[in-house]
Amino acid sequence: MNTEWSLDEIYKGFDDEAYEADFKALEEELVSFGKAVKAADRELKDKVEELLAFEENITLSAGKLSLYIGLRESVNTDDGSIMAQSNRFSKVFSSGSAAFSGASKLYASIPDVDAFAKESGLIAKYTYKLKSAKENAKHLLSDEVEEIISQLDMTGGAAWGKLQTYLTSTLKVDYEGRTVTLSEIRNLAYSDDAAVRKSAYEAEIKAYEKIADSVAFALNNIKMQVNTLCEKRGYESALDMTLAKSDMKKETLDAMLTAIKEYLPVFRKYLRKKGELLGHKNGLPWYDLFAPIGKAEKSYSIDEAKEYLVNCFSGFTPGMASLMKEAFENSWIDFYPRKGKEGGAFCADANFIRQSRILTNYDGTFGAVDTLAHELGHAYHNRQLEDVDILNQGAPMQLAETASTFNEVFLGKYALSKASDLEKISLIDSDLKEQTQCIVDIYSRFLIESAVFEQSKNRFLMADDLKEIMLDAQRQSYGDGLDENTMHPYMWVCKGHYYSSGLSYYNFPYAFGNLFALGLYSLYKEEGDSFVPKYNKMLASTGCHSIEDVAATMGIDVTNPDFWRSSLKLIEAEVCEFCKLA
Repeated sequence: MNTEWSLDEIYKGFDDEAYEADFKALEEELVSFGKAVKAADRELKDKVEELLAFEENITLSAGKLSLYIGLRESVNTDDGSIMAQSNRFSKVFSSGSAAFSGASKLYASIPDVDAFAKESGLIAKYTYKLKSAKENAKHLLSDEVEEIISQLDMTGGAAWGKLQTYLTSTLKVDYEGRTVTLSEIRNLAYSDDAAVRKSAYEAEIKAYEKIADSVAFALNNIKMQVNTLCEKRGYESALDMTLAKSDMKKETLDAMLTAIKEYLPVFRKYLRKKGELLGHKNGLPWYDLFAPIGKAEKSYSIDEAKEYLVNCFSGFTPGMASLMKEAFENSWIDFYPRKGKEGGAFCADANFIRQSRILTNYDGTFGAVDTLAHELGHAYHNRQLEDVDILNQGAPMQLAETASTFNEVFLGKYALSKASDLEKISLIDSDLKEQTQCIVDIYSRFLIESAVFEQSKNRFLMADDLKEIMLDAQRQSYGDGLDENTMHPYMWVCKGHYYSSGLSYYNFPYAFGNLFALGLYSLYKEEGDSFVPKYNKMLASTGCHSIEDVAATMGIDVTNPDFWRSSLKLIEAEVCEFCKLA
């Protein structure tokens, strides 16, 4: 079994004739799209159809090129030739910004979208997109300014984001007389050796000192750029813009955060109990957050991970199990950490070839198997979108985490059902570690991003400032569950989600996805096999409905704190079971 992904199904290389042909075709299509937007010789309905057809073609060809470049870059962040292709693509695609802006404004001018839809099958497919354009149009600037913004982003926010990726992926960490990567040192947080966990944490913290100032500049400049654009576009804040772009009500976010804050003491109870089991008196030190509890975790080879996941998800639906088998056997996954490879994990859709690609930094632990289940959940979501019209594919951040987190919940329950009494505490701890990350740590990330957006309006935040903001966010979220003397002041350095000029607040969607998935799992237990077709249909609809409407298809009201409380009660029950077993 290959341990690195194959990209040959997309392109054979940058010298592939098909790659150059697609680049040329994209350039020509963008030019033609721009001319079509400016043309004034057609009726409005006909022009809308023409522009939608252009958008379909451009989305397909640009998606293919950007996917290939992005995947190559993610495992070779220090390769200048790949960076050159990335810059080339950004320059070409940004040339269409004015056309996209002009098309959106034209869509917003449609007097009655539903009336047009009755006369046009193409328009009928994209009524949600066209209606959304009316709301979004008021935030668009002139076509020329939109193009300039897109072009300047290449050497502005996007470039600062790439700097953070480059610095963290190439950071050399000194550890016990040898040099290791940041991904390798962070993986040691899961070691069953307490001395290794502590020394790895200390080495990680010390290593960040080498790059903290540079990354602080990246973070400041990205957030200042976003603040400036929010002001110019008429958004009240970056959070307001994020919610608007994902079609989520502030009422929904407030309901979820209300419930989360109510249940923070539950997570702190778990952390204190875990600290006691590990011999700590003042809460859990950061370096023991991921320490295994109970029976030592089994180490899984890649083949064993595949077998375990396929067996597990065969009990949910054969479609999930067969997709997982396909991913392992057909080189969809790049498993192991190596120099120049990004940390963390992600799944990218390649729906044009009915596949996905998954990056992990696999270390053989159950947590790593859980990460695979998470990313393969994204791949399952992608599969439900493969036959959806291309401009309706995708999902807002919040719903993008639904299938992935549902997989984690399902895997955790499966593992518990197979466990002996001696193994249960280990598995419950493993699940609670993930729950704590998705709720408590995510809340701290929401707090720091909010603080950085607000404070960077009036001052430049140096590395020491950001460290203190990070620690304050951890105090608010983790409370007395953590030992205040061993927290993590540099979590803002290593989390790439802060460093996108086009995607702010990629934190609370994880909490949303986690708690939403727990609610869905409860429905699955009630409904059994009849749940799966509804679930698949819901996943296929995530790109063409509001978040509230998608949830409503499953009978869920996400604007009501009681829904979120019901999911958090399931976690509370696990904490009680953990404390009992402990």
